[in-house]
Amino acid sequence: AKPPKSSPKPAAPPVDDLDEYGDTVKIADPIEPANRGMFWLNHQLYTYIARPISKVYRTIIPKPVRTAVHNVYENVEYPVRAVNHLLQGQPHRADLETRKFLINSVAGVGGIMKVSDRFPDLAELPAADTGQTFAKWGVGHGPYIVLPVIGPRSARDTVGFAGDMALNPLTWVPIGGVAQAIAVPLTTPNTVRNLDNRLNAYDAATENAVDPYTAVRGAYIQYRDRATSK
Repeated sequence: AKPPKSSPKPAAPPVDDLDEYGDTVKIADPIEPANRGMFWLNHQLYTYIARPISKVYRTIIPKPVRTAVHNVYENVEYPVRAVNHLLQGQPHRADLETRKFLINSVAGVGGIMKVSDRFPDLAELPAADTGQTFAKWGVGHGPYIVLPVIGPRSARDTVGFAGDMALNPLTWVPIGGVAQAIAVPLTTPNTVRNLDNRLNAYDAATENAVDPYTAVRGAYIQYRDRATSK
């Protein structure tokens, strides 16, 4: 007797192009319409303001000077990293962060030169911030938020950003009657120095994306989850 014919396999359901982001998005987005509106506004700001400013900055400021500015600001932000390493139960990393700060401050002339890159333990030391600390403590992302200019954040990382500002020595002294917590993000060197990296990350996430908003949201969560796992 001939074996019974197997029933035909059901046709595979059509693949939604947006499904490629389904596995990466692990965050609630209850205010998506408002977030999409802010995302659109930020895109205009990035395109017509941030990119020209970044181009002018790269053109008129020599690369060694740009590198020195970046190094100095990174060195000054030492308390943010050291305190959060301690809060995450990583005293060894806090110790390495302190050594890195001292080496760059003394041998690197106030952090202008990043002498710590010559030492593997210091060069490969992962960064730490308050948002990561909350994650280590078991705090979830909370709702997804797209902030003006700053861009994507989770509720957890928004609070963490405020904590980072409070730990940053540049926010401890008022300037012109305006608290540094407000003044520092708006100062040109501290903002412009990171524009290239931010715009490159934005371009990488949105290039060829069916829905740039969803792509950026997924890329942000992936980035933060990787940073927390270190």
